[in-house]
Amino acid sequence: MSKLKDVLMSHISEDHLVDMTSDMIRIESYYGVPNQETGVAKYIKSIFDANGIPCELKEVADGRCNVIARLDSGKPGKTIMLNGHMDTVEPNDMEDAFEPKIVDGKLYGRGASDMKGPLASMIEAMIAIKETGTLEKGAVIFTGVLDEEHNSIGTIDILESGITADGAIVGEPTELQVHTAHRGLEWFKFHFIGKTVHGGAQRDGVNAISKAVDFINAMEEKLIPEVFSRTHPLLKEATINYGVIHGGTQLSTVAGDCELYVDRRFLPYETYDEVTQQFQDLLDELAAKDPKFKCEMQVTEESAMKEGYVHLPMEIELDHPLVSMIREAVTASTGEEPVMSFFPAWTDGGLLKGFANIPTVVLGPGIVACCHSKEEHIPVDHLPKAALIYALTALDFCHS
Repeated sequence: MSKLKDVLMSHISEDHLVDMTSDMIRIESYYGVPNQETGVAKYIKSIFDANGIPCELKEVADGRCNVIARLDSGKPGKTIMLNGHMDTVEPNDMEDAFEPKIVDGKLYGRGASDMKGPLASMIEAMIAIKETGTLEKGAVIFTGVLDEEHNSIGTIDILESGITADGAIVGEPTELQVHTAHRGLEWFKFHFIGKTVHGGAQRDGVNAISKAVDFINAMEEKLIPEVFSRTHPLLKEATINYGVIHGGTQLSTVAGDCELYVDRRFLPYETYDEVTQQFQDLLDELAAKDPKFKCEMQVTEESAMKEGYVHLPMEIELDHPLVSMIREAVTASTGEEPVMSFFPAWTDGGLLKGFANIPTVVLGPGIVACCHSKEEHIPVDHLPKAALIYALTALDFCHS
């Protein structure tokens, strides 16, 4: 592997990586920008075109495009997918969010870690493999996808287009740690329906806020202890959090409506139907005890995916060959033993593994803790290290 590392590194340029990442940061791709990610997709295609790597744009919705590139050896072997999203969150309170700058070895800008830096490292890995002629078997596919920050229609379209692989790496920022699992995710809205009356006739009304409190108390007593009792050797525990509540209109009126929003993170051995049924059973129990208790449960608009898809958890066996290969690649690239952990948020790996059964690992340059913040950045030295990890792992996997 040492010789192969040297060959690949001769075609991996930190300066080129910084230039690509900076160029993509300058191209705004957050929700509300016309054709949101397509500017980034066209830029990526221009890089692949300039390096003679077959690449295409695929419109998914409303002028928004995925970008797909492929290196094919022409000989039997395994196929690996390098997957990353091109959309970012809004600039929010980040000053000069789209004017990249380097300070103390860190490249700042919206999307630096999440995840235009990782995209650049994947692109550089593809270029290095192509230029060195080291792909002797199988194929490497790059999928730059849209909409991960919202409903993941980009990766869903990849799957529905018939693009598949024997293994995948999702390049979310992990500080080059190997993340082999993450929780599933759903956001629920509970709409409690009461009866609005003047506060002076309180007994004639039904206070929806009070009914929401009954539900919260029931969760605290029964559901939350049960959820937190569910453990996992890597992911630790399942979680449930009620994070937002709105109810009532004014002090002199009995609240006729109240909305409670709940975040539920579930483990790989929990099913989505089981998660939703837990809530429904609790609502049914409260309604059976109280004829005035009325609540409608639904998935929030922000969390709802295309029909037939949900935010499933992801997990790959620790002894899977892809995990072993990427661990070896991390050591070769960084000179250190890889840190094994789990990704704290959801990724498109849940779709790749859950709906296409593609063994998936999450690994990327960058720091997840600074993502979405006004201090988003990526350590510059992460970029070439990640590019080498991707290239070494891809070649090892395809040739295996």
